[in-house]
Amino acid sequence: MREKKKDLPIMEKVSITEAAAEGKALARVENMVVFVDNAVPGDVADLQVTRKKSNYREAHAIHFHVFSDKRTEPVCSHFGVCGGCKWQNMKYEHQLFYKQKQVKDSLERLAKVPIPEILPIRGSENEYYYRNKLEFTFSHRGWMTTEEINSGENFGDRPALGFHIPGMFDKVLDIKECFLQPEPSNAIRLAVKKYAVENNLEFFNTREQTGFLRNIIIRNTSKREWMVNVIFAYQDKEKRVGLLTFLVDKFPEITSLLYVINTKRNDTINDLEVHCFKGEDFIMEEMPGFKTESKLKFKIGAKSFFQTNTQQAYRLYKTAAEFAQLKNDDLVYDLYTGTGTIACFVAGNVKKVVGIEYVPSAIEDAKENASLNNIFNTSFFAGDMKDILTSDFVKENGKPDVIITDPPRAGMHEDVVKRILEIEPRRIVYVSCNPATQARDIAWLAEKYSVEKVQPVDMFPHTHHVENVVAFVRK
Repeated sequence: MREKKKDLPIMEKVSITEAAAEGKALARVENMVVFVDNAVPGDVADLQVTRKKSNYREAHAIHFHVFSDKRTEPVCSHFGVCGGCKWQNMKYEHQLFYKQKQVKDSLERLAKVPIPEILPIRGSENEYYYRNKLEFTFSHRGWMTTEEINSGENFGDRPALGFHIPGMFDKVLDIKECFLQPEPSNAIRLAVKKYAVENNLEFFNTREQTGFLRNIIIRNTSKREWMVNVIFAYQDKEKRVGLLTFLVDKFPEITSLLYVINTKRNDTINDLEVHCFKGEDFIMEEMPGFKTESKLKFKIGAKSFFQTNTQQAYRLYKTAAEFAQLKNDDLVYDLYTGTGTIACFVAGNVKKVVGIEYVPSAIEDAKENASLNNIFNTSFFAGDMKDILTSDFVKENGKPDVIITDPPRAGMHEDVVKRILEIEPRRIVYVSCNPATQARDIAWLAEKYSVEKVQPVDMFPHTHHVENVVAFVRK
């Protein structure tokens, strides 16, 4: 049951002191922690409490008495509603400061082992237009902002093509301009919406599971290749061909035009057939290799995983490879290898790389990427990490000198950590997108390993997310 307004007070002239999790700011009022939306450290503001818990409050800044010198004007008109770039109102150098602090606090508070001085975070060269993939959702009824509601104007059931409102699966904000992906991403999205409205193509209703248009996924590469994948709710050849032909004529930049028919109740397409309407069913990306003049090539299909910030992905992989201190006769295990990007990146500097990944389709991509780059010293295996990484597996594939691990946000399963401790590689390099779970795993690995180096890398400017690379040496 929603709390009554009278139970949600206004806190006056509160000093915002820190950045907190999930892009929020932090304040303390009478020894009570308050997590604040729409504020940055250094602000002094009146706060409307939105949620009360026994040991903390959540609040929204409604009036500012002092603006922090860390503030900057957000470039996006959707800031504060979209939820995608929650730190866009903070200068980038201060974003980097708080990301580095997030890593330091997590490792010191949760790992509780000796940590060397953390290397300065590697920021992104591009603050904007750094993403190579965006997914937009169609909705028969767009989300209305507070300003629109208060205007008293009757907007009707406006169709929308944009991003989900955070925490609301059936609410979509219509996006006029997004600063995450370079053009023609915005132009493609706006043109698709305009065509759909003018031709009476039904936007999807998530609750009723009705409507024709569901999603559109736009991908690009540094080679200026563009992939557009339109997801339809059902087959209607005339309407489908009409929209896709429009895209062919309007945007010759599109080198891969795909479509999917999704009749399910969820938006995932990994289990669905992808059809190619025009061009290739893939786009190509290039990245410098490690200590080599040649560039690596990566074939990206509709379902392929590839780091969404290509420039920073290179810096991340380069850091991991440098931390590994690779030797020509090393056997490397690449755990959670994904599509084999790190495996291919380091393969030219070692004897062999063995990659393991849970998703079978990703392993197929990894094998294809290795073949594409004439890399013949890799082996890839699909399955649950804790089930594959056994003593028999090590006997068959060899005892690794170095283990590079890049797990999902949940970190490594405890059984996987135990197996690593039993294997006892010379070095471990741990790439993480979640310093908190990484810190937990560091505490487990401390039984036999010491932390040697820590390097944060910013992959996602204007968000609280941060990648972190840790090098371990066997005690």
